Order: sequence, then structure tokens, then C-alpha cells
Amino acid sequence: MNRKNNELHHAMDDFISTMANILDTHDPALHVRDFGRIESISSGIITVAGLKGVQSEELLLCTPNAYGMAFDLDMDVIGVIMLDETDTLHAGGEVNRTERVMSVPTGDALIGRVVDARGKPLDKKASLSQTDLRPVEQPAPEIMDRAPVTTPLQTGITVIDTLIPIGRGQRELILGDRQTGKTAIALDTIANQKGKDVVCIYCGIGKRGSALAKVITELTKNDAMSYSFAVVSTEEDPPGLQFMAPYTATAMAEHFMHQGKDVLIVYDDLTRHARAYRELSLLLRRPPGREAYPGDIFYIHARLLERSTHLIADKGGGSLTALPIIETEAQNISAYIPTNLISITDGQIYLSPLFFREGILPAVDVGKSVSRVGGKAQLPAYRTVAGDLRLTYSQFEELESFSRFGARLDEATRTKLSRGRRIREILKQYRYSPLPSADQIAVLIALTHGVLDDIPLSDISRAQKNIRKAANTDHKEVMDKITAGEKIDEKAIDTLVQAAQNAVKSITKESADADPVTA
Repeated sequence: MNRKNNELHHAMDDFISTMANILDTHDPALHVRDFGRIESISSGIITVAGLKGVQSEELLLCTPNAYGMAFDLDMDVIGVIMLDETDTLHAGGEVNRTERVMSVPTGDALIGRVVDARGKPLDKKASLSQTDLRPVEQPAPEIMDRAPVTTPLQTGITVIDTLIPIGRGQRELILGDRQTGKTAIALDTIANQKGKDVVCIYCGIGKRGSALAKVITELTKNDAMSYSFAVVSTEEDPPGLQFMAPYTATAMAEHFMHQGKDVLIVYDDLTRHARAYRELSLLLRRPPGREAYPGDIFYIHARLLERSTHLIADKGGGSLTALPIIETEAQNISAYIPTNLISITDGQIYLSPLFFREGILPAVDVGKSVSRVGGKAQLPAYRTVAGDLRLTYSQFEELESFSRFGARLDEATRTKLSRGRRIREILKQYRYSPLPSADQIAVLIALTHGVLDDIPLSDISRAQKNIRKAANTDHKEVMDKITAGEKIDEKAIDTLVQAAQNAVKSITKESADADPVTA
């Protein structure tokens, strides 16, 4: 018993000694915690009183577990755009600073995944644990850190690669009325990057969930998700998430660009992005401007698209190519948002609803489309073969409109119309049927040298297939030189013309046998 009492006394002495040491060395200090209170709640935004030291675009935690971003910093209250639903919030609720800006996961683990605007997986696969975090907002590369656009980004679509070429590091706008094939061109371009060491990102902004699911299904079906990933926000998401989606996708893309890789990003579409920003701005009582958009609507798209570029070798040499999509109304390309985007980007591809209804697919209006950079990055063979093709096709479209009045036409005009119709047939293309650049050039050589002039329009598609097959079978070395970016000389052109003439002989003979008078 005495032994136990002694042990207890020793233990008490040790405890008292320890506590005394703690009290002697303890230096109490006050920790100031900055928090605010919710004053009002609207659809997708809240106003908060307090938080005097908060910074612009700082991430805030609203009790119990909803995140928002500081957007308006007024003297008395701050406006916060919510990244989560506001159902769990109430007036008077506590709001705490995180002292960090919004960051998203980046890295190779994203390939093949579908994530939301916060970088959270939506595909029910493993979490993105093996990734780095990168702030969503980043300054655009400096002018001196940018290199010229010199490498083509092949879309596999003949009309674009030939007449409206895109280079790696370029920003090419795709615009047109709804249901004219804008997303289809973007997805075709992604599908054509297979095996070309290009990381592709599809950014869906404010679209229907079923439409996004269809896009992901098509990319998976064409094996494009093996080098791509998707950042999506649906129309049911808070407008704050819809607004942040393209910035999130760009931050993820920049990770690969700074590693020296070539990246392609599709923004589908920036019309909905502008509308989401307009909704947020009106709720925050910012002064409305033209079409009720806030005055800085141009700036939010400029600061987004300026991040797409081609870096110099010292900065990694990577590139980020942007294909923003815009929806026009009643073919009005001079509306506010389209003109803003046209002035920011390096060219545009305009899709005509008239062409779409006539079955001219892809419905690219060559006259209203332009590439201000891509021509310098185009393969030399294109410039040799198709230099005058754009002018010839534009003249044909004008002549075709004139000929509909029933005027009598001379022989030269009829020849131009006949050649123009064959150009149009050559430029038609089915979805997910990309053509290698050498195949496109082989057919264009046959076209410009009159090989297809005697082929009926209904047989042009079959003639194309025969020409491509003959060129790849009998003259593979010439085709390989074109693909490698070498200049094409007269001897190579004559070789491909001869091969094309032999390839269409059977079709020409069938046509002559069927109608010897017109032949």
C-alpha cells in the first residue's frame, strides 16, 4: 500500500513540474480571425458584411460547406459569386476567408477524365490525387515570351486545311447560327489529333447535360479520350461555375503548354459564358452597357484568349491553340459578342445555315471566313497547289448567284461554273472522316489540273477515293515528302496528275458509255 502511495506521489510531482514548466514558457497571444456575415442571398450570389481584408477573387468558405469567390469589393459589403448551391445558406450565416485563390488540379492524371469547373471528377472514377494545383487566374505570357506560329494544326477537314488553315498557338473563332455544325467541326479537329502528340481539352459551358454526354460519348467512340479530357458545366450549375469553367480549362491546359507540349482547347461556347457573366453582373448591380452586358465583357474574353499562344524555346516551346465557339442569331455576325470575339481572335470560320440546309457540309462560308496566321504555318504543298483556289471558289459563288437569273452564259463562264461545282464537291466531307494532308493535296492537284472536269458530280466522291488510293499505293514516297513538309516540285505534281488520270479512267469511260452525247 505504501509503495502505491509513493508511486502516486511521484506521478503527481512529475505532473506539477511539467505544468509549471509549461506555464513558465507559455507566451499567450491573440489570434485575430477575420469573418463576415451573409446579408442577402440571390440566385448564385451573396452579399457579405465584414471581411475588410479580403482580396479580389479570394476563395471564401460559407458555413456549413459552400464555397464562393470574392468579386465585388465595396466599402460596406462584398459581392460573392457562389461556386456551390445556396440552398444551405441563410442570412446571418458566417463567411470565412481561406486566404487563397481558386486552384484546380493539373497533370497527366486528367487525361481521359471528365471534371467540373472546380476540377472535381464527374465520371465516377478514382479521385485526382496525383496532381499539382494551379491557380485558375494566370497572367497571359509576355510578348517577348511568344514565338511565331509556324506549325500547322491539321483538322483533317479539307476546306479548313486548304482555305482557312490553323496553326499551333493560334486562336480561331468558330461562329454560326445554332445547329449549323460548330461543335462538329471542333470534335472532328480533336479526333484528327490522334497520334500527333497533341493534348486536347473540350470545355463545355452552360450546355444541357444530355448534349455534354453525347459529346463525351462521341469522343470516346473515336478513341479521342486517350489524349483528351473534358471540363464541363451544365445549364443547371450555378452561373459562377459556368463563368469559371473556361478559366479552369485554360489553367489545366497551361500546365501542359509550359511542359513543352502542344495543346488544343475548345470553348463550347462563349455565348453562354457571356450570358452567365451578364447574369452575375446584373445581380451584383453593376452598371449595364450594350445589350445589358457589363462594360468589361470584352476584357473577360480578352484575358482568357490571350493566354493561348506559342512559347519560345526558353519557356518550353509549347503551344496552346484555342477554338472558341460563338452562336449567332439570324446570321448576324455584327452583334456585340461576335464582333468582340472576332476582334480578339486571329481569324474566324463562319458556318452558313443556307449551306447547311442545302447539304453542303461542313457548311463553311469561305467568303466570310479568314485565317490571319495559319497561312504562314501551312504546309508548303498547300501554298503551291491551292494558292488560287480560294479566289476561284469565291468567283464561282458569285457567278452561281448571277446564273440563277437565267442569263445566257458564255463558254468561259460555264467552264468556271463547272469547275466551281467540282471544287464544292471536293470540299464536302462526312463527320469523323478526316483526311491526311497528303491525301487532300493529291485530290487538289487532280482538281486544279482538270482531271475531274469530265467526271459527273455524282461520281466525284468515288473519283476522290480512287485518286487517294492510287497515290498512296503507287507513289508513297511523294506522299511522305508532302506529309513531312517538303516543297512539292513540278515533277512530283506531274507524277500525281498522271496517277489521278489513270485512277479515274474507268469512271470517265462509264460516263462516256452512259451518255455519249454529253461526253
